[in-house]
Amino acid sequence: QVQLVESGGGLVQPGGSLRLSCAASGFTFRNYAMSWYRQAPGKERELVATITSRGSTNYADSVKGRFTISRTNAKNTVYLQMNSLKPEDTAVYYCNAGGTFNLGWGQGTQVTVSS
Repeated sequence: QVQLVESGGGLVQPGGSLRLSCAASGFTFRNYAMSWYRQAPGKERELVATITSRGSTNYADSVKGRFTISRTNAKNTVYLQMNSLKPEDTAVYYCNAGGTFNLGWGQGTQVTVSS
């Protein structure tokens, strides 16, 4: 079955950086798009970034120029490099596999941006 395990969250000061990782198993990773979503308290889950199987990327306007999504197919892992973090980036970040096929979700990792 599909398993997605996120790591790398934590507490960081405004302006700081974090790198999230999502280790995937249970499907042919290289064939599918991968995405990062986030959900802040009291808000709906929103799409942050997507990387296709061919490596094309798309970002939410709120993170363009600050976040970078990447993947290493040999390690079945997708990453989210987050720079210049803002308090409004505070949320639980979730990894999603498969794009429109929606193969599954990870358990989420908390990112808190606060001084």
